[in-house]
Amino acid sequence: MERDIIQQRWCHFKAAVLNEFGEKLEILEKKRSSKVKETEVRIKVHCCAVNVTDTLICSGQYDQEPKLPFIPDHSSFDLIYRDIDGDLWKIPQDVAFDSAAALVDSYATVLIAARRANLREGDTVLVTVAAGGLGLAAVDLAANLFNAKVIGACDTEDKTSILRDKGAFSTINYSKKDIVKSVMKETDNQGVKIVFDAVGGETFEDCLQSISPEGCIAVLGFSSRKIPQILTSQLLPKSCALIGVSLTHYQKMVNETYRSTVQEVIDMYLDEFIDPHVAEQFKLKDVNDAIKHVEERKSAGKVILDVS
Repeated sequence: MERDIIQQRWCHFKAAVLNEFGEKLEILEKKRSSKVKETEVRIKVHCCAVNVTDTLICSGQYDQEPKLPFIPDHSSFDLIYRDIDGDLWKIPQDVAFDSAAALVDSYATVLIAARRANLREGDTVLVTVAAGGLGLAAVDLAANLFNAKVIGACDTEDKTSILRDKGAFSTINYSKKDIVKSVMKETDNQGVKIVFDAVGGETFEDCLQSISPEGCIAVLGFSSRKIPQILTSQLLPKSCALIGVSLTHYQKMVNETYRSTVQEVIDMYLDEFIDPHVAEQFKLKDVNDAIKHVEERKSAGKVILDVS
């Protein structure tokens, strides 16, 4: 009897754990108290997305290093969520777990950025590395919700067809063509009104050269792992604007906008206005392969970890 009581005090779960930056994740069985406080909710994790941010954290290149050992992106079977602010949404019964995992982070980020950039119907938009999860979300939202003319840039020919299926009216294979020259050709040398850039590095210079007068560049991340050094004087020749969007910081600092945007994205998906593209699924035991898959940009869409 005493042994049964002790066992009930703890719940066991598996997790992908980062013990050292730059090292592979380890699949470990962990335990935590089975008690849940009034301000907490226990969630069974079925799927989670593997994002560029996860690769940066694991390699020690993220700007905010977590305390080790660390479980990236809740890659476990069990999660205690401190629901003080109500940042939880029940997955509708007709929504698959992988689609739910691919939906919120990318689409909510892009929707906030689109509104801050004042995206309007008919605007011409450039999306860099458009075949990634965030990029495809940008193409999907800009083309199908805002009715913008989207130019998608990617690195292989097979990915260009996915971009066109998502609604891009033009694509650029930047492994073969120059981004700036291609953009100017497509826009009669006018440039694009808005750029969604999640690459950084040298690509940011292409963004500056591709923007139209009074255009806006929205920085959504740095998948190149190179943060460009920007001189404010570079914004003056075209009187362009530069904004940055981090969904994590919106959740912490502008929570009302975060919550309303996430709910909008869920509603848009249920109404079939948007459709997240799941590229690959990996089992928890193959988490390091999933990380490598994202690092090498092999995916055309979201990479999902199945932990069920």
